[in-house]
Amino acid sequence: MASKTTNPFVFLQQVRAETAKVTWPSRRETMISTVMVLAFAAIAMIFFFAADQIMGLAVEMILGIGK
Repeated sequence: MASKTTNPFVFLQQVRAETAKVTWPSRRETMISTVMVLAFAAIAMIFFFAADQIMGLAVEMILGIGK
């Protein structure tokens, strides 16, 4: 196990070494991922909006209350 107290300089060296091991995505991969997240968020937004409207209409028709 590692010791409980670590020299801050040693810690920063370890962080830099671990950061160098990371495989960073390219700019193109980042842009594609961003567009996909935004597209799926928009699809989810449309789906939940439509589901809410349909359920609201159904409750209004069944109970006769609402608008």
